[in-house]
Amino acid sequence: MRKPSQVNQTAASDFLLLGLSARLEEQPLLFGAFLGMYLITMVGNLLIILAICSDPHLHTPMYFFPANLSLTDACFSSASILKMLVNIHTQRPTISYSGCLTQVYFLLMFGGLDNCLLAVMAYDRFVAICQPLHYSTAMSPQLCVLLLGMCWLLTNCPALVHTLLLTRVVFCVPTIIPHFHCDPRALLKLACSDTHINELMIVIMGLLFLTVPLMLIVISYVRISWTVFSIPSSGGRWKAFSTCGSHLTVVLLFYGSLMGVYLLPPSAHSTERESKASILYNVIIPMLNPLIYSLRNKDMKRALGKLLGSGKTFSLP
Repeated sequence: MRKPSQVNQTAASDFLLLGLSARLEEQPLLFGAFLGMYLITMVGNLLIILAICSDPHLHTPMYFFPANLSLTDACFSSASILKMLVNIHTQRPTISYSGCLTQVYFLLMFGGLDNCLLAVMAYDRFVAICQPLHYSTAMSPQLCVLLLGMCWLLTNCPALVHTLLLTRVVFCVPTIIPHFHCDPRALLKLACSDTHINELMIVIMGLLFLTVPLMLIVISYVRISWTVFSIPSSGGRWKAFSTCGSHLTVVLLFYGSLMGVYLLPPSAHSTERESKASILYNVIIPMLNPLIYSLRNKDMKRALGKLLGSGKTFSLP
């Protein structure tokens, strides 16, 4: 936090988002690249949702949560990329005060929801592999809806509280954010008022959104590994592990990028590293999730084939 005596204070009306590059000649390339990735993200995740909803055979917990993950990824990506595309197109890299706080809220909520869903999906795999005879009763539709509702509640409340706490912060002039979206840590660096409560809230949200879900995922996979390695045949072990490979890939990518930004000490932070990590978990991972988690699944490919009207199994090259 900067000292009020050293800089001017303001009731911020607009923030300047520096984006990824200030060079005018690079803006068309950035616009085209991010528009293409955004369209791929939206189409891919929408197809996953429609395929799961349209096929009664996929109305199971194994596909219920990936459908919600696809919806969350689409919203998470939209919360940051749409404003970036508008800024590049209009050549006005600004965002209003209310728009910035709104963006912070949705990024925190959907980012946290991603974490919770990944933890619930790990629990689903644990029950399917470690307690297969009780799977249908342990993962009943009522429990799935309850788990989803808890995920929404646990992510919405802290995100709303953190956003409301930002309304009491007085920002210093100039209000320049060295990112393509409103990042909570970057906002607090612009503060001229006391931000101890806000910083405490970031720590609490880090524990709630990162540490707790990650611990649940690790515990689930420790139990899964113990069960899988007790299977006598190598074919059986491979079949059990193959149902977890896509989920593990998504977990490693998502948590690796988030930890690279929020869990390293402040002295180790650099704007360039934060921007690259933000692109990874805001843009790249939501775009890849349909490919990683769903499209290599035989049932999903069959459902996509029916959805697209070909009557054939959809296949990737």
